[in-house]
Amino acid sequence: MKVWANDPEALGPLPPGVELADGPGPDVEFLVPRWDESHALDELPALKVIQVLSAGVDWIIDRVPASVTLCSARGARDRAMGEWIAAAILAEVKHTRPLAIAQGRREWRPTTLHDALGLRILIVGFGSIGHAVREMLAPFRCEVTGVARTARDGVHGIDELPALLGGFDVVVNLLPATEATHELFGARELALLRDDALYINAGRGVTTVTGALVAELESKRIRAVLDVVEPEPLPADHPLWRAPNVMISPHCAGDTPAADRAAWALAARQLRRYVAGEPLENVVRDGY
Repeated sequence: MKVWANDPEALGPLPPGVELADGPGPDVEFLVPRWDESHALDELPALKVIQVLSAGVDWIIDRVPASVTLCSARGARDRAMGEWIAAAILAEVKHTRPLAIAQGRREWRPTTLHDALGLRILIVGFGSIGHAVREMLAPFRCEVTGVARTARDGVHGIDELPALLGGFDVVVNLLPATEATHELFGARELALLRDDALYINAGRGVTTVTGALVAELESKRIRAVLDVVEPEPLPADHPLWRAPNVMISPHCAGDTPAADRAAWALAARQLRRYVAGEPLENVVRDGY
């Protein structure tokens, strides 16, 4: 059988009977694409499995033929994402953004910093990344509450979100992009956040109504740290760049060397499982 990956060395030694294809051609059975590649998947008749290197699959799911199994890299980037979210929270409570602005202006501005200790944090989209965030914040004894699609032991259901939003210092959005999550955080939901709450979006930009978020930021009622926005890339003249109380990174929270290595190691394991006829991990169903 043939496999194609844009970095075949990252897959390591191929299992017996597996060959590297010259490209994503008609004989490829197992494909490991990058998010910025746009293969015509319906023109690959031998294709059986697509193993992506990202936790999110919204960028490819609409192009996957019904006969092909799509697998995510869920779990591979959890630590990197957890570190970014913890860093975002710490940067805000320690006023990193306003202090950097003051430094750029050469202003010596005495500032009273806040504490991470005991922060109440709501994580919406509480999966493996949410668990990593909770682990990262354990030394600060934060109170972490999770929200998922459906309620389970210790985790609230998404239908409870409106009643929860006003009770937390920090709301972390880790939602994937699906029909159910599209613009889930709109003007109503953002208005429910308590004054001076911190809104963090490291899920997908389309889960938030950008105009409503800009309005809340311009009122200076809430703060935000965003790794994902809508649209992406954010145009240079977009008002979100100029909004007060916001820090923006270019959708890179999970892109670290260790996370990349973990994603490729997962792809290699999946290839071996497929060749051996074993069940694959992280099979995508219902957009997840």
